[in-house]
Amino acid sequence: MTATMTEGAVPPAQAAHRLIRRKRLLALAAPVLVLAYLAYAAFAFDLAGVAGRARLDNASVLLQDFWSYKTHVTRPNRGAGAGGIEVAIEGSRNMTYAAGDAPGWIAPAPGGATVDLPGGKVVTFLPDRRLQVEVPDYGTLKIVTTDGGIVLDAPQGPLPDWISASDTRVGLTPDRGSRIAVTKSKTEVFRRSPGWELFFFTLDSEWHPLSWGERLAALTQPGAAASMWHDFWTNKVWHHGDVAWAMGETVLMAFLGTIGAALVSLPLSFLSARNFSLGFVSRFATRRGYDFLRGVDALIWTVILSRALGPGPLTGALAIMLTDIGSFGKLFSEALENIDRRQVEGLRATGANGLLRARWGVIPQVAPVIVSQVLYLLESNTRSATVIGAIVGGGIGLLLTQSIVTQQDWEDVTYYIVLIVLVVMLMDSISGRIRRRMIRGD
Repeated sequence: MTATMTEGAVPPAQAAHRLIRRKRLLALAAPVLVLAYLAYAAFAFDLAGVAGRARLDNASVLLQDFWSYKTHVTRPNRGAGAGGIEVAIEGSRNMTYAAGDAPGWIAPAPGGATVDLPGGKVVTFLPDRRLQVEVPDYGTLKIVTTDGGIVLDAPQGPLPDWISASDTRVGLTPDRGSRIAVTKSKTEVFRRSPGWELFFFTLDSEWHPLSWGERLAALTQPGAAASMWHDFWTNKVWHHGDVAWAMGETVLMAFLGTIGAALVSLPLSFLSARNFSLGFVSRFATRRGYDFLRGVDALIWTVILSRALGPGPLTGALAIMLTDIGSFGKLFSEALENIDRRQVEGLRATGANGLLRARWGVIPQVAPVIVSQVLYLLESNTRSATVIGAIVGGGIGLLLTQSIVTQQDWEDVTYYIVLIVLVVMLMDSISGRIRRRMIRGD
């Protein structure tokens, strides 16, 4: 006996077609809405204007500064030191080569020096404030600095784009790895080389002129290892000792903030868990307190606390702790609400009081979850402590900010970023081992 369809009922086949058509429209509408939003964002954020203002050449130079250094060859054109050649890394007084110790691509010449540049280009410092630049496939340029100005003698024809000349300054950028600048005050040539020069030993160290093979062979001598370590740790250019201290401050800031928040949040989480709270009022008040602490970002807490307590790593640790109390309180209370009540009831049957039931029936169940969350936020807070340290004046964040502000020490910025990444990777490895041991017993 078949059931008859009621009047107005939709046949199953028609209903299925409607459902399929609706899902198809939804599947097409989603990407259309996303594309519409992206088009709106392109106009709202003026992507065309940003693309027009972009300076890819500056970005290229910046990337080069991350992994290379410049050696400057300078000759003053006036004053007491006029005529003397000085060779320095990054133009710094702390990194000036002594006479006769310059790199091999700089050779003494009568009345000056000869500098070999990439691509076969040769720059010759001549007496009487004269400079000669030989460029393959173009010719020879002669530059003379006089009291009245700078005179450029170039091959016939219009000057190429890599030459800019006026009465007061002549600049040559024949390639990305070198540059020549002549002014009334000085003539300067720089050549870019890969690596972080003087990272291990400065020019005044006895170990700098030696190759790594010679250094390894010298380790057999008494006191050589201690001398190498001293010269490396007290490096006047890279300041490895100060950087290590700052990195330790950053890790300590994250550790104090994270562990302090966990210790405060654990007892408070019992007040906000439904199965342990004293009542609706205590649970509501505690949860809203978590929302308030978590809703204010750690950077905002940093600004407020630095105004109240002054700058310093402890201020950054307190800012991290306030934010993490809100996060841990919510996470811990949710873990408490999902425990197995049978273990607690079994302890209650033995006559155990509330403290013993929490210690032996509750904590063992939530401990793996709590440890996992604490370790994850500790790793995350190490990165956050870098930014917070820039505000409170402590840790690696302060050194990172100072290097960025100078717009010159980009190799230092790379050094600090690499250190931060390595520390985060190390903490991730350690926390992973601890989580596996706590959760799986490995």
